[in-house]
Amino acid sequence: MTIDYVETKTIELNALRKLYESVGWTPYARKPDKLARILERSLYVLSAWHDGVLVGLIRVVGDDTSIIYIQDILVDPAYQGKKIGTTLLKRVLKKYAHIRQIVLMTDNTEKTKRFYKSLGLQSIEELEGLAFVKVNLDA
Repeated sequence: MTIDYVETKTIELNALRKLYESVGWTPYARKPDKLARILERSLYVLSAWHDGVLVGLIRVVGDDTSIIYIQDILVDPAYQGKKIGTTLLKRVLKKYAHIRQIVLMTDNTEKTKRFYKSLGLQSIEELEGLAFVKVNLDA
């Protein structure tokens, strides 16, 4: 199977919505006006395509100087386990190797922890840090 990786902030809204829905991120998909803007306002977007179908995406926000935040990394469940997420993340880590702080917030599952640790990321607890977040579920 050939996967094409494309740096672009221009992805058809329906394809984007379908990918977000495939991983259960319906709050994004339910607000197409916001979904349409997230790519254009990102620092960097790398997408994964199979036969013209969007199957994965990683999205970075930040200042490209001192910090980046990996906001979204998602792979259609039908394509998970094929190293697409690994490739997306490795390419971002290489592109932003000059950045001091690379931040990512994700689900607290063993599978997720293994995935990110295998690529050199550490949990905030391992760094003796503390993180805070305020989530506005109505936004």
